[in-house]
Amino acid sequence: MDVLSVVGARPQFVKAAAVSQQLRGEHDERLVHTGQHYDTELSAVFFDELALPEPEFHLGVGSDSHARQTAAMMTELERIIDDESPDVVLVYGDTNSTLAGALVAAKSSPLLAHVEAGLRSHDWSMPEEVNRRLTDHCSDLLFTPGPHAKATLEQEGITDGVFVTGDVMYDTLLQIRDRLHTHGTEESDVPDEYVLATVHRAKNTDNQDRLESIIDAFEHLDTPVVFPAHPRTVAALREYGLWERTAAATHVIEPVNYGRFITLVEGATCVATDSGGVQKEAFYLDTPCVTLRETTEWIETVDAGWNVLVGADTDQIVDAVRAAADPPAKPDLYGSGNAATRIVRHLEQQVES
Repeated sequence: MDVLSVVGARPQFVKAAAVSQQLRGEHDERLVHTGQHYDTELSAVFFDELALPEPEFHLGVGSDSHARQTAAMMTELERIIDDESPDVVLVYGDTNSTLAGALVAAKSSPLLAHVEAGLRSHDWSMPEEVNRRLTDHCSDLLFTPGPHAKATLEQEGITDGVFVTGDVMYDTLLQIRDRLHTHGTEESDVPDEYVLATVHRAKNTDNQDRLESIIDAFEHLDTPVVFPAHPRTVAALREYGLWERTAAATHVIEPVNYGRFITLVEGATCVATDSGGVQKEAFYLDTPCVTLRETTEWIETVDAGWNVLVGADTDQIVDAVRAAADPPAKPDLYGSGNAATRIVRHLEQQVES
C-alpha cells in the first residue's frame, strides 16, 4: 500500500508520528511537509523528538493569507500526487494543509482519508471549522476519535467509510509520557505550583480588547502563570503595548518541545488555552482545562466537567481557574492508545477491497 501523508503544523506532527510508525513496517509511506509551521520550535524539533521520518517533500510554503497559502500548497501537492500516484492521501485535523491535501486528492484518483474526522465547534468564524467540514465532506475514509464525532457525521449525511478509531494524539502522548517517566526530565525553573497558559488563535491575538482581557485575568490569578509565548502572540502583545504587563504578570518562557510541554501540562494545576490540541492533552494528563474560546470542537471534555469555556472574559477566566481544583471522575472518551493500529488496519482493508 502506497500512502502519501500531508502534514504542516505542530498537532499534525504529533498525530502523524503514531500513524507513520505503524505504516512504515509493512507499507510505503511518503511524507509531505507543507511548511505551514516554519519556526524551528514549531516544526523541525518535533520531527526529531517524535522520531517522525524526514519528509520526502518539503513545500516551504510559510505564512500567507489563507487563500494564497492554500493555493500554493494545492499547486505543489497536485504535482506530487500526479507523479507519485499513491493509493491513499492521508490528511490530519483541520489546518490549511489539511484542506489543500483534501481538495487535490478529492479531484484525483487516490482514496482520501481524514484522521480526526467529525469534529465541530459550530463556529464558522474559525478557519479550522471551514477546513474540517469541507475535508469531511470530500473524504472517502473518515477516522473519528470517538462516537460523538461519528454521530455528528451521520447528522450531516455521512455514513459510508466512517470508523471510530480513537485519538492518535493519545497514542503519541502515551509513548512520550512513558519515555519521560523512564528517563526523567530536564530541570525546570518554573514554580512548584502554576497555571499553564497558551494563547495563539487569531481571534484572541488579533483583537486588542480580547488579548488585554486575557492578560488582565492572568494578573488577577493567585497562582503564578507559566506562559510559553507563541511568536505571533509576542508580536501582538508588543504591538498593543501589553508586553511589559505580560512579562510582569506571567512567567514567560520560549516555545518548548513536545516532551517539555507535556511535562508542563502534567505538572500544572490548571491549563488556560485557546488550542484544541492542548485541551485534549490536558484531559489525557488529568489536568483541568479553561478554554479561552466561546466554542470547542472537543465538547465531550466540557460535558465531562474537565473543560470550561470562558472566552476572553476576565472575570470568567479568573473564576474558572480558581474553581478548577476539584474536577469530577474522568470518563474514557477517546480510546486506549491504539488508534494508529486501527487506522492502518482499516486502510489495508479498504485498499485491498
